Amino acid sequence: MANLSGTTIMLTGAGGALATAVAQELVDAGAELILVGRGDSLKRAEDRFPATEVLDLDLGDEGSVEELRKHKVDALVHTVGAFSMQDAHKATTADLNALMTANMTTLFHAVQGVLPHMLKQKEGMILGVSAGQAARMSGKGAGLYTASKAAVAAYLLSLNDELRGKGVRACVVYPMGSIDTPANREAGLDWDSTIDPRGMAQSIAHALTRTARAHITEVKIYPDA
Repeated sequence: MANLSGTTIMLTGAGGALATAVAQELVDAGAELILVGRGDSLKRAEDRFPATEVLDLDLGDEGSVEELRKHKVDALVHTVGAFSMQDAHKATTADLNALMTANMTTLFHAVQGVLPHMLKQKEGMILGVSAGQAARMSGKGAGLYTASKAAVAAYLLSLNDELRGKGVRACVVYPMGSIDTPANREAGLDWDSTIDPRGMAQSIAHALTRTARAHITEVKIYPDA
């Protein structure tokens, strides 16, 4: 079990399937949470998990940055994202904008919100979730999704290289398959061909506990099948 006692972690996408597993793992590890999400999903997370702050924010909106900067955190775990597929010849600019906003812009705003305090205290961890398609640099039928998640990975790795001398580290998590969520089960995915969200949450918590001299920059998490 990871030990995150005394650590304040901002968790975005609160109430989502992955974020719920992550929240449980972080609470069990002793972390204090700041939950960031929207609407009913956020309310469910608030009811289930103790949190020092609960923020209902649209991270796709630049105005969210100012609100986030009011809160001091030691780590950011960003789980906000969206998935959709389009045939290449049917993809639209609206599809591109929607996926880049959901996957990349939300991360950018979250980082801009937490980074000033991390730089001031000369310590911090930023962890975001990319995708197996981005790790493979190919996503048949999902080129825009793959591109947006590749942007997530490139941004986080760039941050890690730029900021590690200032005490701030970044880590990319790649789920190398579908995660076991209610939506994916409804879509007909087999239980044993998907990634266990609690196991993935444990890997995330482990990455958050690593010291600078044993830092994890990239994690690929696979299903059994």
